[in-house]
Amino acid sequence: MRSGTSLPAFWRLIALALALAVALTATAQDEAETADTPTDPLTQALMQARELIEEEHGGALKVMRWRFYEDDWASEASLQVYGSFGIDNCVAEVPMLLKRADELFGWTFSILDASGKEYQARVSYDLEETALCDEVRVPPRYGGTAAAAAADPAAGDPAGDPGQTAPPPSTANTGGFELGGQALSFAHPNHMKNARMTWVKRQVKWHGESAGTFQSWIDHAHGLGFRILLSVIGDKNQIAGNPGGYYQNFANFLAGLARGGADAIEVWNEMNIDREWPSGQISGGNYTQMLSAAYHAIKSANSGTLVVSGAPAPTGFFQGCGPGGGDDDCYLREMAAAGAANVMDCVGVHYNAGIVPPDATSGAPVGSSGHYSWYLPRMMQLYRSFFPSKPLCITELGYLTGEGIGALPGGFAWASGNTLAEQAAWLAGAIHRTRGSGYVRMMIVWNVDSTHWGADPQSGYAIVRPGGGCPACDTMRVAMGG
Repeated sequence: MRSGTSLPAFWRLIALALALAVALTATAQDEAETADTPTDPLTQALMQARELIEEEHGGALKVMRWRFYEDDWASEASLQVYGSFGIDNCVAEVPMLLKRADELFGWTFSILDASGKEYQARVSYDLEETALCDEVRVPPRYGGTAAAAAADPAAGDPAGDPGQTAPPPSTANTGGFELGGQALSFAHPNHMKNARMTWVKRQVKWHGESAGTFQSWIDHAHGLGFRILLSVIGDKNQIAGNPGGYYQNFANFLAGLARGGADAIEVWNEMNIDREWPSGQISGGNYTQMLSAAYHAIKSANSGTLVVSGAPAPTGFFQGCGPGGGDDDCYLREMAAAGAANVMDCVGVHYNAGIVPPDATSGAPVGSSGHYSWYLPRMMQLYRSFFPSKPLCITELGYLTGEGIGALPGGFAWASGNTLAEQAAWLAGAIHRTRGSGYVRMMIVWNVDSTHWGADPQSGYAIVRPGGGCPACDTMRVAMGG
């Protein structure tokens, strides 16, 4: 056919039909790809790492096994291995002056293909930056070699734990609801039993002792008929010097407590603020590395021990999250993005700023009345939203009142209107709300028996009041069904 001559009508229709079919096929394919695109950050990061490797090595990978872990490219260990900081300190061809020293945290993926070749790539937590490492260097605690990855049946399981061999299956009881109290002296077990408490919480401050040092606490609780939750913290200053090494030593200690019969372990406490975690290293990703090491160690020692994530301090002080400290909402978001749901049985929660009934969602008589931390229902909903597949363990819930003791110190003046009768009624109401939610595993009352009164008025939270009475024990017993 000569140029410029029109197609016969029949052939024009055929051409149009073919063009339409191609367009519809392409549209359907685009829609399918869009529908299948994962939205969770970890899977997106894995896809980026794989694409980076395939682009560099000129072909599709047939992935046999893969593993990952949360990485800190600003650590002293990273500096010792690579001689510099940042996401591409593992890439020799990037000149020192051009290394991205501001990208310090993210995931490192080690991917083994069908030929037995192992590759390593890094992806920043915000999914904005990637780097392909010259060689595979995996910390010893995560396995290390291609052979180890090939032999690891959990490697490549996106529901598995970050970068480690799968722990034994958890046999911890994560169903039902139980009540407990944090006891400082544990001198009032009869009051606790009257309130229908079956758990006692005690806080362990670890400074290098053996787990056997605290065996008497476990045995004492069991001897009185209580299950025991140990909330364990260590030395934040030791974290700062060698985070990875400290996490593993701390995990080994927790494993000893689990072997000794601890029924539940809360891994650290309020780690989103610099009172409890070294300033400059505060992040949900860093904490999840500790939680991961702890979970594996505890479950290997006693699969029935309930692993509770450390409850962050509920606060809006920081107006966001940064290495110097963070609000609990964005800190939890960082934990979720780092895979914390895979290495816990229960989400730790603190609620100890109650100045309204436990069913209220507004109306707190303070200037910051809009913040969720004043309201138990909003706190529960917020924490549940980040970890919808995990129950909540409220490891501190208390109502402060100075009635019968004295005026509250300035930092706690917000609770000056609380009465002893309100404390009793609100604790009972909190039991009704948490017990009826269907997703709260336990509620631990803060606290049972403190006698400390000062800048931190702990005895104002105590349910055993001066003189030895416990008005709230009766209301809690009724709330628990008598």
